[in-house]
Amino acid sequence: MSLSLTQSSVPVFERSLTAFLGVLDKAEAHAKARKFDPTNYLGMRLAPDMFPFVRQVQNFCDNAKNAPSRLAGVAAPVFEDKEATFAELRDRIVRTLDYLKTLDAKAIDAALDREIVFAVGPNAKMKMQGGNYLLHWVLPNFYFHLTTAYDILRAAGVEIGKRDFLGAVPGVLPA
Repeated sequence: MSLSLTQSSVPVFERSLTAFLGVLDKAEAHAKARKFDPTNYLGMRLAPDMFPFVRQVQNFCDNAKNAPSRLAGVAAPVFEDKEATFAELRDRIVRTLDYLKTLDAKAIDAALDREIVFAVGPNAKMKMQGGNYLLHWVLPNFYFHLTTAYDILRAAGVEIGKRDFLGAVPGVLPA
């Protein structure tokens, strides 16, 4: 069985983004139970030189929408980085999920060997073949920011676990 670029990206992003909506619900419930404003989480970091929680969420959403767009050869929508509440973070995730539904799987899959050029900072660019770009750049970056956002909440005491992170895993059959 072969696996396409679309199968290796869009459903992966959709599952993880959907699961993170549940993580946000648990974080809000945690804050409410302890009588503090959940927006306190937005500025939290694992280390002083790492991005705060809000930026981690923005980054994993951007990875999820930008990568398949580049593979498909279309411009991704630009989301302004201005989220200041959990409702706004949820909205960003939902807009990302909605956008993923609009992408053409055949266009994404056609990029396996096509050169993808992308920015890596304000003054630098990289180029990679589509398959390598997805497997060795996009997915590691997506999971880095997703995991870091999860870890920030977990370190803050939110009662979340691996099942919350994984979400509904496709293909799981009862034992």
